[in-house]
Amino acid sequence: MLWTMMLDCLRRGGGGRGGLCCTGFFLTLTFALATQLDHRGYQGQPLHPTRNERPKLLLVSFDGFRWDYVDRVPTLNFHALMDEGSKVMQVENTYITKTFPDHYTLVTGLHAETHGIVGNEMYDPDLNASFSMEGPSAYDPRWWAAAEPLWVTNQKQGGRSGGVMWPGSDVKIGGLYPSRYLPYNASVSFERRVETMVAWLAEEEGPRERPGLGGVDFGVLYWEEPDESGHNLGPESSLMDVVIANIDDKLGFLRNELRKKGLYERVNLIVTSDHGMTQLSKDKVIELDQYLDRELYTWVDKSPVVGILPGEGKLEEVFGALVDVNPNMVVYKKEQIPERLHYRHNGRIMPIILEAKEGWTITQNRTMAPHMLGNHGYDNSLPSMHPVFVARGPAFPPP
Repeated sequence: MLWTMMLDCLRRGGGGRGGLCCTGFFLTLTFALATQLDHRGYQGQPLHPTRNERPKLLLVSFDGFRWDYVDRVPTLNFHALMDEGSKVMQVENTYITKTFPDHYTLVTGLHAETHGIVGNEMYDPDLNASFSMEGPSAYDPRWWAAAEPLWVTNQKQGGRSGGVMWPGSDVKIGGLYPSRYLPYNASVSFERRVETMVAWLAEEEGPRERPGLGGVDFGVLYWEEPDESGHNLGPESSLMDVVIANIDDKLGFLRNELRKKGLYERVNLIVTSDHGMTQLSKDKVIELDQYLDRELYTWVDKSPVVGILPGEGKLEEVFGALVDVNPNMVVYKKEQIPERLHYRHNGRIMPIILEAKEGWTITQNRTMAPHMLGNHGYDNSLPSMHPVFVARGPAFPPP
């Protein structure tokens, strides 16, 4: 069954050296493959001839690393992974192409409407509560409870998991934290994050009754760049070349740390991202205040996909005021959202959704518009929204 599903994905254009594949679907199968090899590698060769252990998998996300960045400047470390393993040319991530929804898709294999993290900011009418990725609500397990991330699945199957700054990895989901984890702290350097994770991967398995001790066989690690620079500089800026080169250097640091611990040939390494990035312009701004009184609705999340919660009995009035006001903004009633987006069947998706066309920004007033030169969140079919995906290790033999 596992191989049938993988081959179906490949026939639709994913995997190998090119094509498209849904990230979470592909990654969930990859995890299953890497942990069901019965401790044997490609064509039956032993992965670990000196000791019997569970295969190890490390998943790394460089936030906002677009698929084509690897060919924009020399990226020797990314290309080394491609030569040693596998690359997906373009990965079609899930809608909406924002940080928290796509990172939870990566570790659940589910679309946002199913796993419940439908935005970086949300309102849940059943909980009568709001969520923000930057606030204490992000640590409330109720927001994450609709799905089981891979670190929980791994632990239920007898493995040990580690989380370093990955969205949700410091939340108690399904009654479990990762066996080892670091609470989110943006000030912790990439090098420190890597050293921590590699040390966990190198440790022997600890006693099950003391989950804070011992090594891990599955780890997730997150780094905020090049997303932050992409927002501030815009992906078309020549200044991004230095940022991309620096990410490649960081990948080189990770490879070297794995080698130093004797892990490079034993760990299945996946390097990916949540989304890409597109260029913005101060001339491409849609101001809702020109068309609608703010007292008629509540604004949820940020451009380019904005949830609109109309006041009681105001749905038709609000929809009618916005539906055709700008050709660069699509306005959906919830039930009109295209099925291909898989963004309709969840109470946290607002009754009206506004979607900006690529490169456009929706705001209430131009003076409130974020001064960004790059953004993401747009339609997941756009190439500019697609992330990188490379992998190497025993489960990913080179072609």
